[in-house]
Amino acid sequence: MHRLLTLTLLLLAATHSAAEDRFAGIEIKTQKLTDHIYMLTGAGGNIGLSVGDDGILMVDDQYAAMAPKIKAVLANLGDDTPAYVLNTHFHGDHTGGNATFGRDSIIIAHDNVRVRLLSAAEAPAASSLPVITYNDEVSVFFNGEDIRLLHMPVAHTDTDTFVHFKTSNVLHLGDIFWNGLFPFVDIDSGGNVDGVMQGIAAALALCNTNTQVIPGHGPLGNPTQLQAFQRMLQVTSDLVKAQIAAGASLDEILAAGLGAEWAAWGSGFITQERWLRTLYRSYAS
Repeated sequence: MHRLLTLTLLLLAATHSAAEDRFAGIEIKTQKLTDHIYMLTGAGGNIGLSVGDDGILMVDDQYAAMAPKIKAVLANLGDDTPAYVLNTHFHGDHTGGNATFGRDSIIIAHDNVRVRLLSAAEAPAASSLPVITYNDEVSVFFNGEDIRLLHMPVAHTDTDTFVHFKTSNVLHLGDIFWNGLFPFVDIDSGGNVDGVMQGIAAALALCNTNTQVIPGHGPLGNPTQLQAFQRMLQVTSDLVKAQIAAGASLDEILAAGLGAEWAAWGSGFITQERWLRTLYRSYAS
């Protein structure tokens, strides 16, 4: 029994060490968008910040191991403890830091974020759970503006939220928008390619020519890049649907590919093959 416990502890220590090593060389980069809105990049989903007289409001918090680095950046901006943390959805590269920040910050998210986190195989720390949830939309009045949280059902997942900094004209779209990249659509967690397209159409309706758009992954975007993402979704979906209607198998669709126009979009986490598999799974049935 003693040997088994020792082995278990050694395995846990090795796993923790590997996680730390994975993020050891990654630094948080800060990009100032307006007088008080920032975008942070590091490991995992992009972070949005509102910094002002009321304190700091943070959108997403990346992986758990990144929390100390995020705190150091926040301290340089005025306070390492946000008043609020907003989660755009439940995935760990956007909510991993909840366990740290939730000890002192109020976490707000869609109802399904809390449900999904509670249903995880490994029970979450109590501090990682949203303490305020909503169904369709909610506003947080902070640092002089109405920050609107809008739920987009069955999009990247069934937990997705847009965060609209209305006065600052900044949109944080979470993982509904991957700038210049094929997206991950988590079908097993309620996601749907058509729902992503509906979400992008809704986001574009909130934009003007000067809107700055924070994607879940990729560089800071604008409405033109959001339209390019929308076109990619539509064109590649239509192509695969037409192939399916003509009787093509998945292997035949993979062999045909998407053509040179979309080659660069597969340079990220989701390769062209993975995107084609997502499209096939979405429309074959």
